[in-house]
Amino acid sequence: MGTLRHLVTLAPIAAIAAGCQRATLPVESRFVAELMQNQYGWIRSERISPPVASRITAYAALALYEGIAVGSDSLMSLAGQLPGLDRLSAPEPGARYDPQLVGMVAQRTVLDSLYREGLPQTKAAIAALFDSLWTARTERGGSPEIADRSRQLGRQLGVAIVDWSRADGFDSTRIRPWTPPVGRQYWVNSSGADEYVVQSSSGGRDFVALDNPSASLKPGEATDRSLIVNRPKPANITTVKAVNPTGATEPWWGALRPFGLASADDCRIAPPPPYSESPSSEFYREAKATFDAGSNLDDEKHQIVLYWADNPGQSGTPAGHWLSIASQMVGQLGLSAEAATELFALASLAQADAFIAAWRVKYQTMVIRPNSYINRVIDPKWQTDIITPPFPEYPSGHSVQSGAAAAVMTKLLGDGVAFDDSTNLAIGHPVRRFGSFWEAAKEAAISRLYGGIHYPMAITRGTEMGRCIGERVLTRLKTRLGT
Repeated sequence: MGTLRHLVTLAPIAAIAAGCQRATLPVESRFVAELMQNQYGWIRSERISPPVASRITAYAALALYEGIAVGSDSLMSLAGQLPGLDRLSAPEPGARYDPQLVGMVAQRTVLDSLYREGLPQTKAAIAALFDSLWTARTERGGSPEIADRSRQLGRQLGVAIVDWSRADGFDSTRIRPWTPPVGRQYWVNSSGADEYVVQSSSGGRDFVALDNPSASLKPGEATDRSLIVNRPKPANITTVKAVNPTGATEPWWGALRPFGLASADDCRIAPPPPYSESPSSEFYREAKATFDAGSNLDDEKHQIVLYWADNPGQSGTPAGHWLSIASQMVGQLGLSAEAATELFALASLAQADAFIAAWRVKYQTMVIRPNSYINRVIDPKWQTDIITPPFPEYPSGHSVQSGAAAAVMTKLLGDGVAFDDSTNLAIGHPVRRFGSFWEAAKEAAISRLYGGIHYPMAITRGTEMGRCIGERVLTRLKTRLGT
């Protein structure tokens, strides 16, 4: 296994906070892994879009990290490093805390806020998990005074992170109108009711009726309520709204404040080639490569397509998939609680930045999806292996965020770490074996070519964009005191 980074920095406040507050019990790595794993299920049940999922996991991971850093001799706070997060509440000098309880309360405070419009079963699951973890921890020992003091500090940290989250631009994108450009070369959503039904069925719902006379399927207007489903979400919620495949997913996401990047444009990639329907053009060749790949799938490639689909409602989305892989590494590699917390935080922040950066380019370029182009120019009967997502093509979001996650995990855990990924057992996919994080990332990326979702250029450039983002986040955010 590789070694985690040790970065030199001058942070006297963080050093004081980390070095002098000792708890009676060590932080348990299994506790960190359990919180990581449960994120996946909540995302899946809520049926939220991949960008929204990445934002939630980033803030939740940061809260947990800051809480555990309180009792660490080596982890340093990210306050003062993240844009706009200048400071966080520091422990009282000489006072004793349980950093596991601090991190737990901080993360729950953040999740309670971010899922405040969530389904009742999600909020109940969050409460049940954290209440059980609190009871298990406090029953192991430690004074009530330490527990109360830890609760107070955790609450302060969580509230500060929630307040910081409200300035990232997310709220304004909930009501900001968006008008797509008009032209033969631009992306137009091709998703319909069948895709909506598939993505609306989940652990939180098992029935979607389309034959009700009050159902409305106008493009861009399909909602839980209009489709008359059981356990619907109210139509007026904004924070964790169910994904709408008949609309355009998060057209303003690229305007959000990044976490570890200085700017969403830090890792820009080359623009796509000009649109053309000429067989001699570069654009046509890209489309023909996608057509050929999607027309010649064997069973193995088909399984790869399905394994990495990570559709909202059916799974924890791509961000949840990679956090699931990270959680599996905690046990496989015997990571300490500090190492697991660092991994969770940096991987989550990198993935959140990957979605911001990728979405910025997607809605600037508005590249037409392969299915629309191929049906128009090459073969009107051609079909993709899986549904086409409701947002523009370039670059491949799977490729960008997988590249970011692999860059972080490789740096922190080492190159050539072989692992068995069991993320999708619950939805019927067998365990897949990978020789490294990059091998998994490249398979996730190429799955979108096999599925007919992306052109080769969106995949190769997207993967490199993700690598750049992961490396930039690791360079800019210092998590370790000393060397």
